[in-house]
Amino acid sequence: MEEKLLKEIEEIGNMHLSTNVETPLRADAFDKPDAEKIQNIQKHFKIIMEELGLDLTDDSLSGTPYRVAKMYVKELFYGLNPENKPKLSSFENKYGYGKMLIESNITIDSACEHHFLPITGFAHVAYIPNKRVIGLSKINRLVDYYAHRPQVQERLCLQILKDLQQALETESVIVMIASKHLCVSSRGIKDKSSYTTTIEYGGEFNDIERRKEFYSCLDQDLDK
Repeated sequence: MEEKLLKEIEEIGNMHLSTNVETPLRADAFDKPDAEKIQNIQKHFKIIMEELGLDLTDDSLSGTPYRVAKMYVKELFYGLNPENKPKLSSFENKYGYGKMLIESNITIDSACEHHFLPITGFAHVAYIPNKRVIGLSKINRLVDYYAHRPQVQERLCLQILKDLQQALETESVIVMIASKHLCVSSRGIKDKSSYTTTIEYGGEFNDIERRKEFYSCLDQDLDK
């Protein structure tokens, strides 16, 4: 019975299943201060290392539990805390720009929520302004924020899309992510060359010609 349950758990992880656009968080997720979280993770990661047979009295390993705990809370998964979310200030489109604006090759540095292994690649984001525009760096900051949490790539695409649509007051946004998953390249099938691509869009990008224009601009950018 236990073997069957473990097999089902493994299959769910491999299928990249996700039930919600929102990252699943407990109601008390941020009741503890970061210092307490780091202390607790440090203790548990030390146990993991000891179970693997590592000698934590060695100078090279003695500080690893703390370093990993601090990295999880302050760096890799800082995007879990809504207090760290960038403010998406938008501005009136006073100059009447109405064509496509593309921010391409935004670095993706994330982690798979099924195995806690790295996801690395690039996001390409475009929107067609209506009444509002947004500072370019805000797009990069939003991508970075949502990437820095345990993720499913499909959900990451949707989270970026929905926040930008809300901030810009337009549905005409498209998000494309192409990335490598170490849960594919370093375990399981161990395919070293494959990429995963996800695309989400709305508004004018439902028109295939608009999407072709977006893809064409990306091709020209990537050829440089």
